[in-house]
Amino acid sequence: MTPARSAAMQVHAADTVAVALRDLPAGETLQIGGQTVTLTDDIAQGHKFAVAAHAIGAAVVKYGLPIGSACMPIAPGDHVHTHNLKTALAGELAYAPGPAAAERVAQQPAGPLWQGYRRADGRAATRNEIWILPSVGCVALTAEQIARDANTRHGELIAQGRIDGVHAFAHPHGCSQLGDDLAATRTLLAGLALHPNAAGVLLLGLGCESNQLAGIVAELPAAAQPKVRCLSTQGAGDEMAEAATIIDALVADAALCRREPLPLGALVVGLKCGGSDGFSGLTANPLLGRFSEALAAAGGTPILTEIPEIFGAEQALLERAADAETFEQAAALVNGFKRYYLDQGLPVSENPSPGNIAGGITTLEEKSAGAVQKAGTALLTSVLGYGAQALQPGLALLEAPGNDAVSSTALTAAGATLVLFTTGRGTPLGFPAPTVKIASNRALAKAKPHWIDFDASAVLESDPAEVDAAFLAHLLTIASGQKTAAERAGQRAIAIWKKGVTL
Repeated sequence: MTPARSAAMQVHAADTVAVALRDLPAGETLQIGGQTVTLTDDIAQGHKFAVAAHAIGAAVVKYGLPIGSACMPIAPGDHVHTHNLKTALAGELAYAPGPAAAERVAQQPAGPLWQGYRRADGRAATRNEIWILPSVGCVALTAEQIARDANTRHGELIAQGRIDGVHAFAHPHGCSQLGDDLAATRTLLAGLALHPNAAGVLLLGLGCESNQLAGIVAELPAAAQPKVRCLSTQGAGDEMAEAATIIDALVADAALCRREPLPLGALVVGLKCGGSDGFSGLTANPLLGRFSEALAAAGGTPILTEIPEIFGAEQALLERAADAETFEQAAALVNGFKRYYLDQGLPVSENPSPGNIAGGITTLEEKSAGAVQKAGTALLTSVLGYGAQALQPGLALLEAPGNDAVSSTALTAAGATLVLFTTGRGTPLGFPAPTVKIASNRALAKAKPHWIDFDASAVLESDPAEVDAAFLAHLLTIASGQKTAAERAGQRAIAIWKKGVTL
């Protein structure tokens, strides 16, 4: 890697491109990787330029991985982007397992403590809230009104920190769904109902919907059912009054809970990137990767998802599978997602987004190579279906698409009590678990301090170990109760993955 304060960065010694750390004019001469390169084009911050010559069809390498092939000759100093670089992704692949990954992992000390809630099932919570989950969109607005009224009634308890609020999570689904599509909605809502941050849950139904309350409750283990209450509004007299009675009882129980010191390994953390740019794979995602390694080594659980956004970089992840069964499950999940695209007549490479491209990312391989860094080198120990729970230590791979809201909701339903969200473009949206926004570049952090919780661009100017320590300290403060920017702004939402027929 070139010096942190230089104008450009070659991430890996094998790379054939470098990334501009500031806007660079044509004609500027740089020392990159022991060679002199004179820019032939203006290079915007976060964009790539060649440090080696590429013939048509030659692989372009970044992060030490191929990120596509040249579709025209590229000379050293040329801007490398959509005009001269194309994806090499096609379809499903036969994957090969790596060496015995378990031999490369050593358990580390428990790490620093944070203040959280230990629930009856043994899981740790970062918040002490009451959640209202509508079974169907018909009562979504009713759920929100119930939550507003409850927060008004219990304002004093909230101000005292005895509870962290009553929250309703509206969605439009739960009726006119069939088969696996309906089952996925039910499973996702059951996962949210089990979440440790929800000390109490009201499942609110209409009565005539496909997604019946009894079906959701049937997916809950018996040990979790005491914290869950159900109300069918068609069967109630005054549904608002009956809901208030239920919520008041749940609040009274939650107010008895107290924070206590808990180890780092008690955390389950979702890993997410959205609005990525050319800096995401240089600053924010590697920062998360180093944290993920420390968390997994301490016995905690980082969860990686956005399966379509690992296409092209999946082999490096699959090689870290703990055993043959985990490898086979992970390979099947990746190929299954590719088949999902192909069955719709769509290419597997239909990514990155316009915002990603504007920020300097060209191909899905490049986006994926940066995105998988969020997991660092943590051992892959489990593969989870959509709506399933992460119940064992080590890195989990979760079935969900790349969409920010859908994948972050799935991370929460899997049990993540923090969602770490890296971004180069920015977004205000947050999710049911405290959502920590990590900026990949200084400009975003300065422009949107009301969106951003941590500026990862500091690693370009400071000792990465010092930045890692500051990041960990900040995360543990949030886990211990400090609100994120999204929480302060009231940005809390869910989105359910709708993939089937609507009647």
